[in-house]
Amino acid sequence: MYLILTIILVLFGVGLLLAEMFLLPGFGVAGVFGLLSLAGAVAIAYIHLTALWVWAGHVTLAACVLLCAIAIIVFVKTKTMDKMALDTKIEGGVDMPSAGKRMEELKK
Repeated sequence: MYLILTIILVLFGVGLLLAEMFLLPGFGVAGVFGLLSLAGAVAIAYIHLTALWVWAGHVTLAACVLLCAIAIIVFVKTKTMDKMALDTKIEGGVDMPSAGKRMEELKK
């Protein structure tokens, strides 16, 4: 039971951190819940899964770090950011008066 809960919390935490980094602006609720989810998974592994395997907490902590790194690399490498990024170019400018010209002369 605790093993399944740990796996679900890790996947949920990685998903929320990806959503916070790439989809939702700012440091908000998704990032906090993602970090809490990962911390909860590691805590459960250290407390409850040590009877299953002595190194379960260390493996869970390493898996969290590794999964976050792999998810970020895959997300960036698959050009997903290009689909979400704004790529419009601003065409236009402002005529600045040079020395000796008045603003009324620029409007002509």
